[in-house]
Amino acid sequence: MATKETGKSGLRNGPAIVILGVAQDGGVPQAGEKRADRWTDPSVSRYAASLALVDRPGGGRWLFEATPDFRWQLAALDRAMPVEPLPGIDGLFLSHAHIGHYAGLIFLGRESMNAKDVPVYALPRLRRFLETNAPWEQLARCGNIDLRGMEGGEEIELNRSLRVTPFTVPHRQEYSETAAFRIEGPHRTALFLPDIDSWELWEEEGVRVEEMIARVDVAFLDGTFYDDAELPGRDRSAIPHPTITHSMKRFASLGAADRSKVYFIHINHTNKALDRESEERRRVESEGFCLAEEGMVFEL
Repeated sequence: MATKETGKSGLRNGPAIVILGVAQDGGVPQAGEKRADRWTDPSVSRYAASLALVDRPGGGRWLFEATPDFRWQLAALDRAMPVEPLPGIDGLFLSHAHIGHYAGLIFLGRESMNAKDVPVYALPRLRRFLETNAPWEQLARCGNIDLRGMEGGEEIELNRSLRVTPFTVPHRQEYSETAAFRIEGPHRTALFLPDIDSWELWEEEGVRVEEMIARVDVAFLDGTFYDDAELPGRDRSAIPHPTITHSMKRFASLGAADRSKVYFIHINHTNKALDRESEERRRVESEGFCLAEEGMVFEL
């Protein structure tokens, strides 16, 4: 079973997930942030939500999301699992076309890494968006990336022991649909779902999140906001997400084992649960849930 202690143990010998970022798209601190400590104290800063799937025996590395913090996250991955030659990226899985999830592709271009044919997996609308809009189409035209389509519900076999299955979730679709991912290793399975408008909308589409949690060993779920009072003056209907308090109330009927699988991720800079000493964090943990932390490792 994946635990926080697993996250502290470092990579062993088998496939694993490494958490590279836990914040909402803009990271922590966000542009315009007035809290001085967030600019000067690395312990309170956070990268945008991302994880890496690494195959220690075979040397494979796949990233989920290309965030604006891509260069720092790739450096963190290099420290956790160094490979030669660089960049050592066997593929990128993108969930959707909001800035925290694909804008980091710019670092693969000739102005930066000048990468060669990095596979980039995207659902149909997102693939068309990247193929037909600058500067992303230039990455494909110049051979920096190799755009590969994926379909909701169709399994992608990475090697004999690792498989990824994307599926669509309801989330703002200005430019693309939105994917979540089931990641299957030889012994354990994970769910990566950083963005969704609501669990109830997904249920209307025929999917109960509780059943998804039951079928995996660890679930990284949208925890953008702690509660509805978090953004005074903002129209929350324009940026819908299930709050952590709502999710905990909905998941209260889950057994302790299933609650312990849930790691909230994609945390907004206003979310007080980011503070490890906060009452909000203590409440999350007292109810049997967890928050993802950068550097955690989950064996698969």
